[in-house]
Amino acid sequence: MSYYNEPKTERGQETLNSLLKAAEEIFGEKGYYNTSIIDITQRAGVAQGTFYIYFPNKKAIFQALILDLSHTLRKEIAISIKNAKNRMEAERTGFRTFFSFINRHSDLYKIVWEAQFVDPDLFRAYYQKIAKGYSDGLANAIKKGEIKDLDTEMLAYSLIGIANFVGLRWIIWEKTQVPEKAFDDMMAFITSGMKKH
Repeated sequence: MSYYNEPKTERGQETLNSLLKAAEEIFGEKGYYNTSIIDITQRAGVAQGTFYIYFPNKKAIFQALILDLSHTLRKEIAISIKNAKNRMEAERTGFRTFFSFINRHSDLYKIVWEAQFVDPDLFRAYYQKIAKGYSDGLANAIKKGEIKDLDTEMLAYSLIGIANFVGLRWIIWEKTQVPEKAFDDMMAFITSGMKKH
């Protein structure tokens, strides 16, 4: 599902990217409800009418950002864990990749959380899609005997929750990296709950 008109030229793609980047920054700074289309176009350095070539309204660009975030995040994590030797190594690498991603996209992180009020269906779909892929990977690890036989949907949402709140605590609130001790303790906690002994 697309919330915008696909550009037909390279220059059009550049304009679209400028609008999305500007929207990411402004929504992150001011929130959805305090942001106007004029704010976005001024930050992007394009005429207001140009916005409507790509998006019918403000909500559409907000929705496009959520979908783009979901796709990019899932792709980065999938690439990072591709060569992991086992599930626990994949978890460790995946968490590091997630924290690195939100450190680079802290505005988008805030946008996802605001989506529960702007577009609850999209907010739910965002987490369901991430949880589905996560759950499939965990199910595969259970089949290989790498982790305990737990409900994979419950486990996926639990791990997403840990990632979200640990990221919120340090990366969003403190604007710093997750301390190594906290990261290692988090992984020890996760490992003790998941790994077969």
